[in-house]
Amino acid sequence: MPIDTRRITGPETSQTPYSFCKEPEKKALLDENQERWDGRSHDQMRPTFLRAGVISQAKGSAYIELNKTKVICAVYGPREITRREEFSMKGQLTCEFKFATFSCQLRRQHQPDNQEKDLSIQLLEALEPAVCLHKFPKAQVNVYATVLENDGSALAAAITCASVALAYAGIEMYDLVLSASLRLAGDIVLLDPSENEEFKPQMDLQVNNGSLTVGYMPSLNQISALTSSGECQLDVLTKAIKLCIENCQKVYPVIQHCLMKSKNLEE
Repeated sequence: MPIDTRRITGPETSQTPYSFCKEPEKKALLDENQERWDGRSHDQMRPTFLRAGVISQAKGSAYIELNKTKVICAVYGPREITRREEFSMKGQLTCEFKFATFSCQLRRQHQPDNQEKDLSIQLLEALEPAVCLHKFPKAQVNVYATVLENDGSALAAAITCASVALAYAGIEMYDLVLSASLRLAGDIVLLDPSENEEFKPQMDLQVNNGSLTVGYMPSLNQISALTSSGECQLDVLTKAIKLCIENCQKVYPVIQHCLMKSKNLEE
């Protein structure tokens, strides 16, 4: 019988490599001293690094780090809309949120899944109120946000990073959009939660158990987006929103300084 040299011989069955890995250790939300595992206070953000103009091929770009959460954004346009059915005197804004295949503990797929599609819509809803779409009719602006490493609060980091990239690209905006996230667990309120602290849908729901992400325009004092999951009482949710707004107001001067410094370096 002739041998097919073009076919690679292998076992008839295969196993996922994750079956040989250790299961991730499940930690409690707080340690035995009722403190966060990374040593932060309940209302303290992680150290933040932000830089604009990191992608030379893009019209505007930005890179942000929240400790181990790393997101990079690129902005292209405004460019003409080619399809006639999308003709409009008002410009269009499109957003794509993507996890890199190596960004999470379990490998992500190249094709966008339901979570990435949902986060893309949330990113668009947060940025669209701040962009002057009437300034570029019959054109569109494309925003691409990629999570290089995910350690929690990826959506909040992407909103802030994309806003800085839009401003660096020279897109006319009413205001920058800053974002903050928060975790609620009974009487515990944790600002800027990490991956271990984030709310998971499979958790047993109880009163005030969920998460919150706020998109905020500081100069206009307006909320552009509000996303929550889980269950929370109205009075607790109101206090959580105020805490996120206060955090965005604290970060606003740092974002302005980052943009001014990036423009000066470019010149």
